[in-house]
Amino acid sequence: MATLSKPLADSAKPRLPRVNRWKKSETWLFYLCISPWLIGFLIWTAGPMIYSFYLGLTSWDLFTAPRWVGLDNYKDIFTDNPDFWQSMKVTATYTFASVPLSLVGALAIALLLNSKVRGIAFFRTIFYLPSVLPAIAVAVLWIWVFNPQYGILNVLLGLVGISGPSWLGDPHWALPALIFMSLWSLGGSMIIYLAGLQGISASLYEAAELDGANKVQQLFRITIPQLTPTIFFNLILSIIGSFQVFTQAYAMTKGGPQQSTLFYMYYLFDMAFIKFRMGYASALAWILFAIILVFTLLVIRSSSLWVYYESEAK
Repeated sequence: MATLSKPLADSAKPRLPRVNRWKKSETWLFYLCISPWLIGFLIWTAGPMIYSFYLGLTSWDLFTAPRWVGLDNYKDIFTDNPDFWQSMKVTATYTFASVPLSLVGALAIALLLNSKVRGIAFFRTIFYLPSVLPAIAVAVLWIWVFNPQYGILNVLLGLVGISGPSWLGDPHWALPALIFMSLWSLGGSMIIYLAGLQGISASLYEAAELDGANKVQQLFRITIPQLTPTIFFNLILSIIGSFQVFTQAYAMTKGGPQQSTLFYMYYLFDMAFIKFRMGYASALAWILFAIILVFTLLVIRSSSLWVYYESEAK
């Protein structure tokens, strides 16, 4: 009887179905496959972010050990530093001016390049190329364009009897000049718009033409509503990019003249790598992170009011 009870006991144990075992092995295989990304994310993104948050609560000059100061850095930023508010003013002005201009300009170019004419691929390439050029090279090019004596912009203005200003040397014109320069790199947004335009069904336009709708009516009743998900995507990317402008100020103006182009990122760079106030700069970085997060969440929250998804239509 003792010898018969053991097999009966073993057979009474529940066994996992073969499908469940296979799913479990698939789960381990999944984590194994994404482990390079997970390790990279922990080492190069999550780890530095956590450490920078700690540094924002310290005073550190890169050469001595960090000294704990708590929230003193944040207190100094908001109460004792007018340069911070100037950098916020410059960055906000640039954002609220350049983002609408870039969205409208990129959409206008995409509408033109959506035509089916001979050689259109060449023009699409020409308009897209500036967005992939090195930022420093573009900055050097525009320094020549904005030169008050022999720059091409003032030469063209002179042809129509207008005396151009000293663009980058005048505190009233330096920031508008950089906003105007931002229109140079519309190629990235333009390509995304172009993809969205080509995804709109031609049957919608055919039906609109049969109903007697003209091109303007088709633009506002079909094209733009169908493009709202694309506009939503480009809007978020444009806001994030505009708050992180650095190269133009670093290569062209150094934040001047008279701090008229003191962008937030350039101010952060100056605090970190010129004045070696790394703890202070880390606090600035987290403030910027919070600002971008708030604006992004506001846009996402508002998307239900103006973004149209055809798959959700009833």
